[in-house]
Amino acid sequence: MSDPAYNSNNTCYRHPDRQSFVLCQRCGRTICPECQTPAAVGVHCPECVREQRAQFTANRRANGPSGMTVARRRFAMLDQKATVVIVAVSVVLWLLNQVSGGYVNAWLSYYTPFVGTQPWRLVTGLFVHSSFFHILFNMWAVWIFGRMLENILGTWRFLALYFLAGLGGDLAVSLLSPGTQVVGASGAIFGLFAAFFVIQRSLGYNAVQLLVIMGLNLVVGFLPGTAISWQAHVGGIVLGFITGFVFAKTRNVRQRGLQIGLLVAEAVVLIAGIFAVYASLQAGIGVGV
Repeated sequence: MSDPAYNSNNTCYRHPDRQSFVLCQRCGRTICPECQTPAAVGVHCPECVREQRAQFTANRRANGPSGMTVARRRFAMLDQKATVVIVAVSVVLWLLNQVSGGYVNAWLSYYTPFVGTQPWRLVTGLFVHSSFFHILFNMWAVWIFGRMLENILGTWRFLALYFLAGLGGDLAVSLLSPGTQVVGASGAIFGLFAAFFVIQRSLGYNAVQLLVIMGLNLVVGFLPGTAISWQAHVGGIVLGFITGFVFAKTRNVRQRGLQIGLLVAEAVVLIAGIFAVYASLQAGIGVGV
């Protein structure tokens, strides 16, 4: 018996020339961004949308308009906007840091010795940047690759990838340079690069050029005088490869529970590793090279 939700080619059922990792929440068919209609949970394909609208019309004639349905439709308009929110928040925080004389970065940057008492730094360090060119390059990369991956994976998978890669960068900094205070979304961005490479390969595309670009950008971090945290880049790449592999191997709708479990396990291991390094620093042992 074949599984109607499984598509070995990962192509939209209405547009066979378009690849996607997003499935209709109701029927499980693969749909490209053009065919996706945001719903309260996930997205729906055109056929399911027509079926829902017909049912909604029948219910409305029988019971009158539903306030809950209107609220859900308004909420659905906010779906798949994670990339815009990440860029907007980062820009606002950068501007606030400029007018505050660096106070915002000092309070939100990632610094291993502070994570035990200020755990928000695990995440907030991804949203603060040092210079104009720092935020310009990072947000350009998020805007380009973030929108592509959000369309392919869906909003919540994209967010999981972004923050897991960011935590991977945090852990690498903690292990390799625990006394370094870092800012920026570079770790998460390198995770996007790596995951995009894995996903492209799983779809049968030749993504060697992306691998070369990623390698060249990684090498820049090792050049003297650049003040770039290559540790965060390496950590982000590792988690990007892992998370991209998880998405590629668990895209079947029947594997959703396994996919969520693996993503949660990644987060637990990363956070536990960071706090283990923090505990060792507190104990005076220290970890680093």
